[in-house]
Amino acid sequence: MNNKKEIAIGFAVGIIANITGTLLYILLFSDFGIMETIDAAVKQGHIGSLLALGAILNLIAFFGFLKLRRDQRAKGVLIATLLTAMIILYYKIF
Repeated sequence: MNNKKEIAIGFAVGIIANITGTLLYILLFSDFGIMETIDAAVKQGHIGSLLALGAILNLIAFFGFLKLRRDQRAKGVLIATLLTAMIILYYKIF
């Protein structure tokens, strides 16, 4: 049961890192607000790229957990990253 809790913590960290990375990228590099940038990215078909850039923070979380020997949490971050990849694939296909 403890492993599931550790994976869930890692998953939550991965999702939060991805959201934070995406918002940080928008705030640093966009001339528009957050919602305007997301709306424009969806309309122009660039939402996948925006999500992928946000997932860069997952690398820090993943390798940080590995360095701390928290392998199950790193696995949760990996699952969150794979979920992000599936969402990006969905947007690329449809």
